[in-house]
Order: sequence, then C-alpha cells, then structure tokens
Amino acid sequence: MVEELKEELERTFKEVSARRAEEDRLVVTSGREQALAVLKFLRDKGLDHLALISCVDWPDDGELELVYILTSYLRGPEPTGEERVHVILKTRVPRDEPKFPTAVNIFRNAEPYEREIHEFFGVEFEGHPRPTHLILDRDYEVPPFRKDFDTRKYVEEFFDRVPFVEGEG
Repeated sequence: MVEELKEELERTFKEVSARRAEEDRLVVTSGREQALAVLKFLRDKGLDHLALISCVDWPDDGELELVYILTSYLRGPEPTGEERVHVILKTRVPRDEPKFPTAVNIFRNAEPYEREIHEFFGVEFEGHPRPTHLILDRDYEVPPFRKDFDTRKYVEEFFDRVPFVEGEG
C-alpha cells in the first residue's frame, strides 16, 4: 500500500516527492501551492485522520515547515486486515511572511492545531474560522517557539516588573 501510494502521489502532483521512511510510513514533501490538494487527495485515499499538525523553525533557511501527520482509523490488522499507513506531509512557508491557507475545510480538527501554531510560531492560516488565542493571553514581538525568541529578555522584562514579596519568618 505504501509503495503504491508513493507512486500515485508522484504521478499526480508535480512538486511532490515521497520516500518510504519505515514499513508503514511515508514522508511526503510538497510545495506550498499543492499542499492542500495533497491533503485532500490523501484524505480521499482513506487517510481520514489528521493526527497532528506541527511546525519546525528553520531560521538559517528563512522558512517555517508545517508538518501534517495523517493515518486511517479503519486500516490495520483488525478488522479489515489492510496495511496501516502513516503519512507525514511537509511543506514550507517563508519566516518573514508566514501565511498558509487553512486546512479546516479538509480536516475539521485542524482548527486548534492551526491556532496553536499561529500563537507559537506566527503562521497566519488564511481563511481560518476562528483565529483567536488558544493558549497565550497576548501576542509577542517574536513568537515564543521560534528559535530567535529571546527567553532571557522575556524573563527579565516580565518578571522584573513583578514585586518581590517577603515571607514571614
């Protein structure tokens, strides 16, 4: 199943490369223009569970990498006996203008992942139905999960303003 899926992806999409990472795992790299079409294609092929969306900061490359992990609920040793497949789809966006269309129309559960990535990495998911804070209470000049976020500066600015409270002794 993995090899057939790899070949079909590479035949169907120009800017897609795929490699078998393990027996049941396929790593797919896509240009950002085709990434949502690839997600929809994979969903329609039975990879109907979006397990996770993550983000990786590549400051030396000037890019952020979005990582979508897909699998299927119904495939596996039981009940169908079909081979279970896990697909990791990777695509990149520029760090200086990190915008990418939302995947909520393809996978409804993409919604909280995209909100989290927006808060921690600064990626704007265009067309997202609810682009509000999920975890943090405010915006940061540099999103806190980027590698150039200055943790020491943040601690000094935030915690040096908190008055020291002496305990009773």
